[in-house]
Parts: sequence; structure tokens; C-alpha cells
Amino acid sequence: MAKHYTTTFNTRQNMLRQNLEIFYYEDTNLQPVSSHRHEHYEMYFFLSGPVNCLIDDKNYPLAPGDICLIPPGIYHRPAFRNEKETYRRIVLWISADYLNQLKRTHSQIDYCFQLALNKKQYHFRNDSGTAQILFGKLFDLLEEYHSEGAFHEQLLACYTSAFLLQLNRIVSEYSSPSAYRKPKALFSQICDYIHSHLEEDLSLDVLAENFYVSKYYIAHSFKENMGVSTHQYILKQRLYASKSSILAGTPLSEVCANYGFTNYTTFFRAFKKEFGVSPRDFKDSCQSQSGMTEKE
Repeated sequence: MAKHYTTTFNTRQNMLRQNLEIFYYEDTNLQPVSSHRHEHYEMYFFLSGPVNCLIDDKNYPLAPGDICLIPPGIYHRPAFRNEKETYRRIVLWISADYLNQLKRTHSQIDYCFQLALNKKQYHFRNDSGTAQILFGKLFDLLEEYHSEGAFHEQLLACYTSAFLLQLNRIVSEYSSPSAYRKPKALFSQICDYIHSHLEEDLSLDVLAENFYVSKYYIAHSFKENMGVSTHQYILKQRLYASKSSILAGTPLSEVCANYGFTNYTTFFRAFKKEFGVSPRDFKDSCQSQSGMTEKE
């Protein structure tokens, strides 16, 4: 995650912007936070740290990729198990007026928050594949939030809607019969394996050998569950991992080699097609925004 997107944490619980605010926090030397509530909707995406989340008097131990949904008026606070480890998360605030505005286009876009409120189900645990999908959409939203380009407000609304609709789909599956979710168990395991081995050979033959199923089954599962081929899915995950690695200051030559690209030309073309900018230009842009002067 880019340092220039990092927000210094403070205890403010009221929105300064009319529609939404999104924060990437990376904190050490953690200080206690008192229980609080607010008038806006909050989505909390946990990345890492020794933290539990207390919501409406219930304690939720957190794992990377977990989502917490906090409607207006619900008391909540973090509880730190170790105050010396780094605590990383993305927090999205959405005003009630803005959510109602988005509902004019997508009538049930507040489904996830209504479910959380009505069933008192505020915490959702995601496998690594699902978490990566949500992270990608949040990252797009975070980038646009800090952008000053043309059609900024329209794109912000699009990225917010895309994230919430994806989140609605995931949350709705928690309410589905277990029989509906069982066929995804193996698929989720394959996604977990992919995200843990992005730097290795991830051909269909390798995946089939590791999971004792045919490569045709794997290809069909990805097309059915993700709407893309296995190759496209793996490529997208490698590109997003590459993007994060570039933002962390890794030299481009290492990024290219680390994520399975045979040469820089292949990496260059794939990165530019996915993000509309070359790896070099993306890195230079990040450095200029953050004032970094890293060497290749």
C-alpha cells in the first residue's frame, strides 16, 4: 500500500466531506480508543495487526481480509491484544444522504448494511480470494478518492457502487443455505493457493496436480465463479500484487521477476493494459506524490 495514501489516525468520528471519506491507516504505538458511534455508515476492512473489534458489545477476533459493517448508531471500538505491532486497515465512511443517492441507481445497494442492522451480523470472514477481490475494488476507490482528474465525482460514485455491490453479493451468500456454498469449498482452497503462490508456476497442470482434480474442472470452476478464465484471474492477481510491490518501493526489475513475468516487455504490456499506465510512469507518479527519491 502506498505511503502517500496513508492517513494519520485521529479520534475524529464526524465526517468532514459531504458524501464519503476513505482512509488507509498504518499505525504503531497503539493507544486505546473509546467505544463510540456515529451518524454515517462505516465499512472496516482489516489488513493486519493484533486487534479484535467490539461491536454492539460483541467481541470479534479479526483475521486479514475480514470485513466489519457498522450502521449508524451502533457502538464499536478496536481492542488491541499487543500495542506494539503494526495495525493496518482501510476504513470507508458513507453518509446516509449519499447512500440514498446511490440507491436511486441501485435500489438495494444498502443491502449489506441493512442485513447487518436487522440480523445484528456485523462481522464477515473472507477467504483470501474473496478478500483480494474486495481489496482490488477498495484500492480503485482509494486511488480515485485522492485523484483530481476529470469526472472525479462520477468515477467516485462508480467505484463506490462497484465495491458495495460486490460486497452485497458476498454478504448475501452468508444467508444462503450451506448446500449452496459447499461446491465453492474446493474453489476457495484453489484461490487461497493461488494467492499464496503468486511467485511460482500456477499452470492448470500444477493446480490440478496439487488438488487432485482435472484441469478442466478447475478451468470450469473459475469461469463459473469468477466469470474469467484461470489465466486471466491469476494475471490480474499478479498485476495487483505487482502494483502494491511497486508502491512499497521494490525495483521494477524485481517486481517483474517476482510475479512470474518472463520478461519486462510482457510485464509492461500487461500492466499498461490493466491500469492504463506503464509500470515506470506509475512508479514515478507515486514518487512525485509522496516526495520519495528511490533508486532503481
